Amino acid sequence: MIRTLDLYKDYSSTRALNGVDLTVDSGSVYGLVGPNGAGKTTLLGVLSGLRSATAGQTEIGTDRIAMLPDTPFFDPWLTAHEVVALAHSMSGSTDVARIDELLELTGIADAADRAVGGFSRGMLQRLGLASTLVGGPQLVLLDEPCSALDPLGRREVLDLITRLRGEATVVFSSHILADVQEVCDTVGILREGTLIFQGRLQDLLVGHAVPRYLVRLRGSVEPVINRLREADWVHDVAVLDPEMIRVTAGSLEVAEAELVAVLAGTGAHVVSLVPEAPSLEDVFLEVVQ
Repeated sequence: MIRTLDLYKDYSSTRALNGVDLTVDSGSVYGLVGPNGAGKTTLLGVLSGLRSATAGQTEIGTDRIAMLPDTPFFDPWLTAHEVVALAHSMSGSTDVARIDELLELTGIADAADRAVGGFSRGMLQRLGLASTLVGGPQLVLLDEPCSALDPLGRREVLDLITRLRGEATVVFSSHILADVQEVCDTVGILREGTLIFQGRLQDLLVGHAVPRYLVRLRGSVEPVINRLREADWVHDVAVLDPEMIRVTAGSLEVAEAELVAVLAGTGAHVVSLVPEAPSLEDVFLEVVQ
């Protein structure tokens, strides 16, 4: 659906995008993450056609594109229904039932006849999402779609994005890494305008995070902690509760070979030993630092 080649974007003396080669498969949900100022909003702007690249090539597999900016704004005298109906009329879609459907799906049906000038930031975000999706776009670009929403609103938006998988291609940027991990199958990490990782989320989680293990013991954990801290392959031992510790190792291979032996050598009563699945936040901090 999307392919860019050696994409650059300069603002005066500032380089916002630095040779980005982006690939987004049709029907996927692609999460774009990175620190503030990494170039996420600029990249979405170039993909949507709202900004021009300084150099490079951009190929988009459809002309049915819709984008939700991070701070959507609408004429304050329009009602919510009128805003979505206007977006629908501009899309060329003939499915007018979609207007009320999107108002319902985004949780603002009860406010459909209210002027949007009195809407909160969260309600404007919901309205923006309804307006973005009402025309049935094949490519949906979302810039921080959950940033102003309460937990219930975030849950509804994430569920809606999940339902779009396979029906449309979604690219969304977010600083809420848990959201990206929940709904995305592919992730790209931007740092200072450079795409430093792109690939399947599972490949990122497996390929970068340091190995950690949760060990539950019966009885005192002190002898085990002392023995583990003597091992040069152990980076850290954290006490989570009186009978639970987290062991961070420097190498997966060494940890698999040595951890059980160390535990057995202490005579500890091991209730459970399980690897701790890395989170996107853990990996993100490791990659960008």
